[in-house]
Amino acid sequence: MALTRAQFKKQLQDGLNTVFGLETRRHPEQWRQIVDVETENRKAYVEDQMMTGFGAAPVKAEGAGVTYDTATESYTARYVFETIALAFAITEEAEEDVLYGSIGARLSRALATSMMHTKEVKVANLLNNGFSTSFLGGDGAALFSTAHPVTQGANQSNTLSTAADLSETSLEDMLVNIDTALDDRGIPVFITAQKLIIPPQLRFVAQRILFSNGRVDVATNDLNAIKSLDMLKGGAAVIQRLTDPDAWFVKTDCQDGLKHIVRIPRKTQMLGDFESGNLRYKARERYIQGWSNWRGAFGAPGS
Repeated sequence: MALTRAQFKKQLQDGLNTVFGLETRRHPEQWRQIVDVETENRKAYVEDQMMTGFGAAPVKAEGAGVTYDTATESYTARYVFETIALAFAITEEAEEDVLYGSIGARLSRALATSMMHTKEVKVANLLNNGFSTSFLGGDGAALFSTAHPVTQGANQSNTLSTAADLSETSLEDMLVNIDTALDDRGIPVFITAQKLIIPPQLRFVAQRILFSNGRVDVATNDLNAIKSLDMLKGGAAVIQRLTDPDAWFVKTDCQDGLKHIVRIPRKTQMLGDFESGNLRYKARERYIQGWSNWRGAFGAPGS
């Protein structure tokens, strides 16, 4: 249904001081703080295949045969692209008679805002749903789990063994977990923490933890080890669409972790209808988000 002059009565008359509500300052793209961006130009879906390597090499006794090991494929992460689109139409008369600039131009900016909001929500939901067993990864576990199955050895974890709110101690524990992460054959992997990802409610706690010269809430003059060691070079990223005020996350530099894969970048289009004269505006894009290697992020739901 097209928007008509009835929706814009005030803007058909002289005397308005301003028209507001669609001119809010654009926010930076927060979703880019969470995921790495890739592009796929051809297919309806893509798959990432986990491959396990070899275990530790054993000692070979003199004269004995060499030991053979086996590498294998593990789990598969599939990304099926979604189409995101939104449109509006406005009558030719409404566009002609409004006295305060083009309605279509104003609402086109609102259309872009809506498209961006959807993307922000979808990417943030990787973390919002990260502890739920209703949202499983290729390995059959939630993104943040104490029981990620591996090819050899005990299940592995990318969350705290005991849930805890963000604090100096809990963050140090999480950073140790990252430093001691193993691959599927039990060999240490060299991944490092990149940035702390938090909701707005934890902004001030994170600032004190990351940037105080001394330890937080400690009477002694101990050094702030996290700051001194520069263990979170990316600082803290505040994500407004995180829904749990207590949950917090650490993104690592692990390859093929949390991803946003673009199939078709956002395109906007305006067409006029010959018979009615209505102007139709549409925005459309195709993408998907998910994760392949769970070691790309570590998280805690709060206590």
